[in-house]
Amino acid sequence: MDGSESFSIQKILKQYGLKPHKGLGQNFLSDDGILEKIIDTAEISSDSAVLEIGPGLGSLTRHLARRFNKVVAVELDKSLIPVLKTLLSSFQNVSVIQGDILDFQPADAFQESYSVIANIPYYITSAVIRHLLESTVKPEKMILTVQKEVAERICAKPGKLSLLALSVQIYGETDMPLLIPAASFYPEPNVDSAVVRIRLYEEPRIAPELIPMFFRLAKAGYGQKRKTLRNSISANFPLGIADVTEKLQKSGIDPMRRAETLSIEEWNSLLREFAC
Repeated sequence: MDGSESFSIQKILKQYGLKPHKGLGQNFLSDDGILEKIIDTAEISSDSAVLEIGPGLGSLTRHLARRFNKVVAVELDKSLIPVLKTLLSSFQNVSVIQGDILDFQPADAFQESYSVIANIPYYITSAVIRHLLESTVKPEKMILTVQKEVAERICAKPGKLSLLALSVQIYGETDMPLLIPAASFYPEPNVDSAVVRIRLYEEPRIAPELIPMFFRLAKAGYGQKRKTLRNSISANFPLGIADVTEKLQKSGIDPMRRAETLSIEEWNSLLREFAC
């Protein structure tokens, strides 16, 4: 099947005797117009290499294959691999790999720079993003269709910064260029989706050697909801409340503030104090 033929999720499922796997978060998107809009948000050239996660039945993969030089699609569900290879057989620039994306090392598939364009199962969104951002060969861009609520959290600004937002925004600039209604998927999920676009910085906003300490400190800061930084960090970090208060004050941060109100620059200042 090439990109010019009609693509019916229900028809293909019936033809191959398949059913969407709820445990793997399989909700298939086949609206050609929406798929093209998702790809457009990447703003990358036709000679680019692309990693797709969870291609499912290949609806997005077909569009990627028509527009880009190289596509690597990683699919966990073994039952879909022969179907994918059959449906994508006319595309010579697509490699289908069976496996868990959390075990996949981009360096094994890409010698060149690459971007990620994918509809990610909701239940592993955070783990997938973290895995890619911490990989030795990082993507230049990530275009991820995720649950709308998660997209809003990832793109949050200081004042509403969650630990998830913080862990993404130290690596790249985020925005939410496209909303996708639940009715666009089959089977229809209970919530709407959105596209998150992450443009990675050349270097993280936290010094690489301090990132483990940063996450340790940030997790301590977010460790107790509705608690002040002074109380939350001292309860989750091996320092007394007086020492924590002193380090916060030296960083120019009011000890009575809460973790979600801090900017990345303020976390950096605090990190330098704790790293001493």
